[in-house]
Amino acid sequence: MAQQATPVRTARLGRALGPEPTAVGGVVLLLPGGEEVSGRRPSPMVAAASVRGLGRRLSRAGRDRGLATHVVHYRYRGWNGSEAHLAHDAAWAADEAVRRYGDVPVCLAGLGMGGRAALRAGGHEAVGSVLALAPWLPEEDVAAPPEPVKQLAGRHVLIVHGTNDARADPELSFRLAARAKKANREVCRFEVHADGHGLSQYRDEVLALAEDFVMGTLFGQAFARPVRDALAAPPPLGLRMPLAAGFGKSLRR
Repeated sequence: MAQQATPVRTARLGRALGPEPTAVGGVVLLLPGGEEVSGRRPSPMVAAASVRGLGRRLSRAGRDRGLATHVVHYRYRGWNGSEAHLAHDAAWAADEAVRRYGDVPVCLAGLGMGGRAALRAGGHEAVGSVLALAPWLPEEDVAAPPEPVKQLAGRHVLIVHGTNDARADPELSFRLAARAKKANREVCRFEVHADGHGLSQYRDEVLALAEDFVMGTLFGQAFARPVRDALAAPPPLGLRMPLAAGFGKSLRR
């Protein structure tokens, strides 16, 4: 009896969150968290749950602008060392967005390990902006090359990190942002005081900040003053910008 071939795993895009626009003017690709090492296939529902709130917020904000928002479903749960599976799946998703929608700006928005994937895949030619929420980054090792940042040149980059994150060291995202800022002035980083990995204590403020950044980078909407200040400020000021309680309430138009 012939042995059956093992099916090849493929990444895929989830259905568009909210009504899919008839004319797409921009795309957000949501990259859920993952694990450092795992060969298991992620649960689509569990993975999507971590970024669905962000996706719905962005979908509502960009509905009249033609924003399409999709969750990326990975092949594997794990980053898996040099395989960097999640980053490759993020790059595939950007290719797929171009195939579906044509030459429209793309924002990669990732949480945790998905934040690392967004930063790593940010050099894709279709990607104009990267949003990394509480990105998981590897400990720095003198024997290994540092996490790359050159691919972020020419992109708008926003990193948001809770100062009490016990799962993803906020100091590592600061160091990466500092290196990226040397080659790209359009990098900023906000610190959420006393919040943890899920950024749940100041959820409304984080979502408002994400919305402001995405609408600005994809559709040219003017950034809120704190975002403009963070982008313009030299390190370390623009990379340790405090996210003020109530951010977003004064921005409602």
